[in-house]
Amino acid sequence: MKLFTKHLMGAVLGAAVAVTGFATSVQAEGEKYILVSHAPDSDSWWNTIKNGIALAGEQMDVDVEYRNPPTGDLADMARIIEQAAASGPNGIITTLADFDVLSGPIRNAVDQGINVIIMNSGTPEQAREVGALMFVGQPEYDAGLAAGIRAKGDGISSFVCVNHVISNTVVAERCRGFADGLGVDLGSQMIDSGQDPSEIKNRVMAYLTANPDTDAVLTLGPTSADPTILALQEMGLAGDIYFGTFDLGTEIVKGIKEGIIQWGIDQQPFLQAYLPVVILANYDRYGVLPGNNINSGPGFVTKDALSKVEEFAGEYR
Repeated sequence: MKLFTKHLMGAVLGAAVAVTGFATSVQAEGEKYILVSHAPDSDSWWNTIKNGIALAGEQMDVDVEYRNPPTGDLADMARIIEQAAASGPNGIITTLADFDVLSGPIRNAVDQGINVIIMNSGTPEQAREVGALMFVGQPEYDAGLAAGIRAKGDGISSFVCVNHVISNTVVAERCRGFADGLGVDLGSQMIDSGQDPSEIKNRVMAYLTANPDTDAVLTLGPTSADPTILALQEMGLAGDIYFGTFDLGTEIVKGIKEGIIQWGIDQQPFLQAYLPVVILANYDRYGVLPGNNINSGPGFVTKDALSKVEEFAGEYR
């Protein structure tokens, strides 16, 4: 199955490159696609998303734009989606971080005749419900479950999940899946860390001090992973406590290399941004559309497989 997916991705990417050679002859004048994310300006993980749409725009010869709420406020994001739709783009690519807040503006865009692809946050079921063409991303619960099963095989039975985006209910599925993979109740093992690095560090240290028998730490991205590394170093636990994380970043890659982090789960954000632009452009031009949603992850990155990841961490990985 993995081999099939690998070949499928290769075919899609190959097709994108092939189209580049004659895109100008079929390009509709002023083709424009807008990607709206829920990420605050402070979240550097989304630089890979920006690079993904930029490269796709260049290769497909279309205009692309990235928009986001500066502070991560979802009500602000809803307004941004409405503004994007009002500008009349050929397509909108958006995350679905909170169905209740964002589904209305997305449905309105679809009702205006704008093609929409949901990426990164949300589910295939939610994408269908709002009328989107498809979902491109990582099934979060399944990724958490796979991580939990892996950790259980490594002898882990308790953990703390450091959740820096508690308002994003879909991301919390990572923690729930991890608990189910271990065969334990999530209970109070998920903490709301906030997004301030100092606060994250302090809350991790407070939890581990109050729960010294905790076997493992699970973080949900660089925003929570980077301060957690500092917390473990200050407590003398770096390299001694089991540490897994979602997503990649410069400090995460360094932590894996140094043996502080056992593994990082790569959801391949580059593909989450790149593929929707390619798909929408080809759908507009030729009416072709993949028949299924695309799972961009999960994939486990360990110390033994760092060379290519390390080379492109924070840029394309």
